[in-house]
Amino acid sequence: MAWIYVLLAAIVEVFWVIGLKYSSSIIEWIGTGIVIVLSFYFIIKACEKLPAGTVYAVFTGSGAAAIVLIDFLIFDAEFSLAKVFFIGLIIVGVIGIKVTTPDEEPATKGGD
Repeated sequence: MAWIYVLLAAIVEVFWVIGLKYSSSIIEWIGTGIVIVLSFYFIIKACEKLPAGTVYAVFTGSGAAAIVLIDFLIFDAEFSLAKVFFIGLIIVGVIGIKVTTPDEEPATKGGD
C-alpha cells in the first residue's frame, strides 16, 4: 500500500505543479493548495512504511518525468531527443529504486 501512496503523490504532484503555473483565480489557487496538501499527505503515509529518502526520490523523479511529458503533449513545450533521453534515465532510476527497496521499512530495535 505504501507504494500506492507514492504513486498517488506523484500523480497529484502533476496537478499542483500545473496549478502553480496556470492558476489565475482564487478558486484555482484554492484547488492548487488543496492538491498540494493531498500530495504531501500521500508522501507522509508512504513514509510510514518506506524510507523517506526513497519516497522522496521516487515522488520527485516520477512527478518530474510526468510533468515534462505533459508539457510536451499538452502544453507544446519544446521537444528534443536529449530531453526524452534524460527523462528515460529518471524513469530507469525510479524503477531501480523501487526494485531495490523492500516493501516495508524494517522495524527498529529496542522499541524505538
